[in-house]
Amino acid sequence: MDISIHTSFLPHDDPDASVAFYRDVLGFEVRSDVGQGKMRWITVGPAGQPSTSILLAPPAVDPGITEDERRTITEMMAKGTYGWILLATPDLDGTFAKVRAGDTEVVQEPTEQPYGIRDCAFRDPAGNLVRIQELR
Repeated sequence: MDISIHTSFLPHDDPDASVAFYRDVLGFEVRSDVGQGKMRWITVGPAGQPSTSILLAPPAVDPGITEDERRTITEMMAKGTYGWILLATPDLDGTFAKVRAGDTEVVQEPTEQPYGIRDCAFRDPAGNLVRIQELR
């Protein structure tokens, strides 16, 4: 079996702020941007890696979701406990400095973890946790 991860999903509540973070702070390219207003589905990904993407999507728009579920998702996003992603870089300190300069909420500075990795963490404009680990 030959399966790869093509696209992962993160919610947004302000598409322009999310595009600015992923494009201008992380340096991702915007591959598609469909919809209008807050109902936009935006595909971003690292330059030179066209087979890996993140779909930034409005949360809780599935018609099968109840109002209680929609409210729970909105509350979890506001607390920063709904979505997260793990990225990797060979230059953790340089990446951390660049992301921090983008006026981003720092959750954790570069730290050597007891389980053998070194990583840092930020929140994107929607509250999603963006954890970045160092490639060794």
